[in-house]
Amino acid sequence: MTSKEIHVVGAVIVRDGLILCARRGPRGALAGLWEFPGGKVEPDESHREALIREIDEELGCRIEVGDEVATTTHAYDFATITLSTYWCRIACGTPRPTEHEEVRWVAATDLVALEWAPADIPAVEIIANA
Repeated sequence: MTSKEIHVVGAVIVRDGLILCARRGPRGALAGLWEFPGGKVEPDESHREALIREIDEELGCRIEVGDEVATTTHAYDFATITLSTYWCRIACGTPRPTEHEEVRWVAATDLVALEWAPADIPAVEIIANA
């Protein structure tokens, strides 16, 4: 049986040398794991458009999207996820979690200390080793 394929985007938001990390809530898939905030790409939507929309919905702030960090594919038991992460910065507003249990600003070198969702790990390794 082939699982469904979902394309998602994640924002690697940098402020004052720190990166915004978001922890999933206690229920649902990947509960309690850390991820870069973002979400599903809707039909007829570019990655950048999806990322801007998702961050507005999830964190209540506007971002500017820069270069791609990484694109990885990971097969979970519920779906195969292709995650594209992008360097971002806050254009206006202050991130406030509405869908995540917690958000935290973390130094790049400390990212590996968090327990990440598997699809995010390759981007975490790129950022931590940059």
